[in-house]
Amino acid sequence: MYTVYIVLFHLLNVIVCQHDHGHSKTMYDKLSNQIISKINKAKKEYTSCESKNGTCFFPNILKDLEPFKDGITHEMITAAADKGTRYMIFNHDLYRETKCMFPARCEGIEHFLSKIQLNTPDVEFILNTRDWPQIIKHYGDPKPVFSFSKTDDYADIMYPAWSFWSGGPAIKLHPSGLGRWDSLRKSILKQSEQWPWKRKISKGFFRGSRTSEQRDSLILLSRNEPELVDAAYTKNQAWKSDKDTLFAPPADEISLEDHCQYKYLFNFRGVAASFRFKHLFLCKSLVFHVGEEWKEFFYQFMKPWYHYVPINPNASENDIKNILVFFKEHDDLAKEISERGYRFIRTHLRMKDVSWYWETLLHEYAKLLKYKPKLDNELNPVNR
Repeated sequence: MYTVYIVLFHLLNVIVCQHDHGHSKTMYDKLSNQIISKINKAKKEYTSCESKNGTCFFPNILKDLEPFKDGITHEMITAAADKGTRYMIFNHDLYRETKCMFPARCEGIEHFLSKIQLNTPDVEFILNTRDWPQIIKHYGDPKPVFSFSKTDDYADIMYPAWSFWSGGPAIKLHPSGLGRWDSLRKSILKQSEQWPWKRKISKGFFRGSRTSEQRDSLILLSRNEPELVDAAYTKNQAWKSDKDTLFAPPADEISLEDHCQYKYLFNFRGVAASFRFKHLFLCKSLVFHVGEEWKEFFYQFMKPWYHYVPINPNASENDIKNILVFFKEHDDLAKEISERGYRFIRTHLRMKDVSWYWETLLHEYAKLLKYKPKLDNELNPVNR
């Protein structure tokens, strides 16, 4: 009788295990079908832009300026003055008020303004160099303030970030700030050629500081399944102890070029939009973009499931694991999406596209001014 009980016990275990395995497989098959359906839908609906010199982004300029369609008065500029730094192009010369919260950021902005000043009409504007946007929608009268990043809750006018030239985040590898976009483009593209798809390490990868708890799930997954993910926290200026790196010693920073070794690269927002986002695509790796709330001027033209894989900012370890496993098992789809993201950034986000955006933005903005800008004693010439 005892032997019979033992046999029945093992049979019951087998049945339960098979049921659990079958349930797990059904769940995974459902996820796979959902992902494939989303990819196919994105491919069907996407309309590519064949325009040259940044003109793909023109709809974004019109959208950002729409709240000011009735015109921009000098009083509106004055009301917004405490939100940033006042700039003016007058008789094709560039001027700025003395104050600038972040001089390196102003330098990056002025690089592009000085290139277009000869082709720009007289214009006056307030430019925010903080990370955070300034003008909440539906709260008082609209104020024309330029910011590099925002969410849909803000009415700021987006401009190409200073970091295309200078003033990017300072880290150990770049103590004076992340390098120029044109230089980094060349070095990352060169490194990507050393790591073609078949040579890349088939792991998820991330290095960065703990600016948000949204990053914790990926870090914990890496600790639990290091064969699937290599993700770790690095120090930032606020680091005091291992508590600030989720109770582990801080990892060494890894250059953007060395990210190209990995097939799957994770991008998270920082304080606002992430400066690393555009760089990751140049590796020809599959980019997993966590959270879509924060954006820069070019984000809306890159589509989830077509150029990158979107990840819910509240995704659990298991959620991230499942989607990584899917793409490891569907290598052709991963490669296909990575190539589309790479082509978009390489084709539509060159330095001349950034200059085009600045010039067109200021031309369209100048059309809305209901007064003629005049120089005053608070403005000083730039680069004269």
